[in-house]
Amino acid sequence: MKGGRVWFERARKGASFEKLLEPGRIGQVRTRNRIIKSGAGMLMWHEDDLHMREEVLAYYERIAKGGAGLLIVEAATVDYPWGARYRNRYRIDDDKYIGGFSELVGVIHKYGCPTFLALNHDGPWQVKWGREKNPLYPGPPVAASPVYLENPNDHHNERPRALTIPEIEGIVDKFAKAAQRAAKAGFDGVDINAGSSHLFHNFLSPFWNRREDAYGGSLENRSRLLVQVIRETKRLLGADFPVSVIINGIEVGRAVGIDDNKCLTHPESLAIARLLDEAGADAIQVRNHWIGWHVGGFLPDVLFYPEPPIPVDAFPKEYDASRKGAGANIPLAAGIRKVVSIPVTVVGRMDPELGERALQQGWADFVAMTRRLHADPELPNKLAAGRVEDIAPCTACDFCLGGRGRCRINGLSGTPYVSIEKAERKKRVLVIGGGPAGMEAARVSALRGHDVFLTEKLHKLGGLLPLAAMVKGDHPEDLPSMVSYLERQLLTLGVKVRLGKAVDVSEVERMKPDVVFVATGGSPGVIQICGSDRSNVKSGGELHRQLKFCLRFLDPHLLRRLSKIYMPIGKRVAIVGGAIQGCELAEFLTKRGRRVTIVDKAEVTGEGLVMTMKEYLFTWFEKKGVAIIGGVREYVEVNEKGLAIVDREGRRRTIEADTVIFALPLAPDTALAEALRGKVPEVYVVGDCREPGLIVDAVGAALLAARTV
Repeated sequence: MKGGRVWFERARKGASFEKLLEPGRIGQVRTRNRIIKSGAGMLMWHEDDLHMREEVLAYYERIAKGGAGLLIVEAATVDYPWGARYRNRYRIDDDKYIGGFSELVGVIHKYGCPTFLALNHDGPWQVKWGREKNPLYPGPPVAASPVYLENPNDHHNERPRALTIPEIEGIVDKFAKAAQRAAKAGFDGVDINAGSSHLFHNFLSPFWNRREDAYGGSLENRSRLLVQVIRETKRLLGADFPVSVIINGIEVGRAVGIDDNKCLTHPESLAIARLLDEAGADAIQVRNHWIGWHVGGFLPDVLFYPEPPIPVDAFPKEYDASRKGAGANIPLAAGIRKVVSIPVTVVGRMDPELGERALQQGWADFVAMTRRLHADPELPNKLAAGRVEDIAPCTACDFCLGGRGRCRINGLSGTPYVSIEKAERKKRVLVIGGGPAGMEAARVSALRGHDVFLTEKLHKLGGLLPLAAMVKGDHPEDLPSMVSYLERQLLTLGVKVRLGKAVDVSEVERMKPDVVFVATGGSPGVIQICGSDRSNVKSGGELHRQLKFCLRFLDPHLLRRLSKIYMPIGKRVAIVGGAIQGCELAEFLTKRGRRVTIVDKAEVTGEGLVMTMKEYLFTWFEKKGVAIIGGVREYVEVNEKGLAIVDREGRRRTIEADTVIFALPLAPDTALAEALRGKVPEVYVVGDCREPGLIVDAVGAALLAARTV
């Protein structure tokens, strides 16, 4: 029992959420409970927007309606363009943006939910980092000092320019004026991001801040900028206007060979917290930061993917690594809570059970989360109603962050729709296929009040998800929890399910449904080359059949463990296909002692991987000696030596391999759907059989189709 299933199983056994559901207070603001939606960014805007987009309003409305105690709207830019790196962030550097934010506040307040606006300055982050084809400005970035770090997983790969004192004073004014605009828009407070590796932390940390003036040197000097922002905000808006602050409880340098004592230590973070308390801050949220592993600081579970950057027993003692990132910041928050008089919030892969424990033990006053509320905005209300089994689990795919707000289990996210409405007329709905698209189509159809029957030819629901779970493992993603959740929903909603029997056109005609959803999955991708029928070749279709058979009898995680003992795969493996399928297979095989080479005709490999996961995985590939050959002109043949190719330079070469595996994206398979056209009033094709893609694509398409039936 791993990942998101652990807290759920404990909750089923009678766990109480009394403290988590108890109202709280930050300054003069009363929260509905102790669950805070943190200010993590979905990046659903554009810098030119003056009004809220429908999908943004719907996203925040769902969370407010779902019962969050306090909703922090993701970080707005206070200093454009110097303080921004993305064009899909909202701005608060001018009065013209007040109206748009006012629209958003109105939607949130409609449900009695208080809301803060997160304020941010990216400061030292590199300007030219490849994700933004047209950078907001040519650079250089601005920082406390011209210190940078060349590292593929960090955001400090360009030498910044040190800010002048007049510029620093101007930033104080910009933050205070931004807070004033937030108040005019109706926000109940602001949340200043001084965590991660943004501008404020750049000043707080002795590693980054090498100044010798009033803003550098001593801890008081390094804290001066942040303290001045708090005081100026309070001066403009009054002592009763809440200001919460995010700080790092520790900065770790040892993973890239930097002495932790030269970084922001935990004792220093305690002293900074006291200074912020004295300056008038109303609450402190606690994160951590790892130099060289930027995202692993604010998404601590990602730090352990594919493996932790250093052995776990070499982690700082103040960092809780016992749950692979979940609750990692609890000891840091507990330490800060002991030295301040204001509420302390803990964040970082928290779940309700872990959050309740942190509150009960006095380690924190509030629990912040975004991804779990993204997966199920109704989580707080469901906890309060005792409907724990109905909570949709976050599988930690991290597609939501930077993925335009989309979610693999919450298909509504990223759309302009707030809920699933009842249909005007009840229909007989047949769903063919029990993968994620089919299960979601059945779930949504049942929610709309239809009579739903789902048939799946395999003996278990989930489609390719159990197979994917075997390859991916239980961390950081937890796919079995998604299958279990959808199975429970189908049972609760009265969907009739038949397993182990295929369906054909004649049977569909006998059933006489009003609507058919065809969700039978795609066909394995195939490349015809000389020697592809050799015994040392494994096709995607062959692997799927073998593993599906094993998964009839074994749990995915048990099968994964057994694969460490035996696999009919040689020691040297060539994988044809460099998209997500091939890359995740390469990780799986490498962890089982295989020497892997990935080849692909595409110049850029890793398609389908979440950007951060790709960066971490490819760094690990380099460390483990996984070779990646992109831009292949031709796959020539498979022979007794391995795979012969023509590379991007036009040279013929042989990739020595004992086994050649074709790990290609699926191909569409609409044959059944086409055969049903004209025989059923409504036919919808969803999932991989229509357009092969990711789980998020399958679930999203199924929901959008089913909500119209």
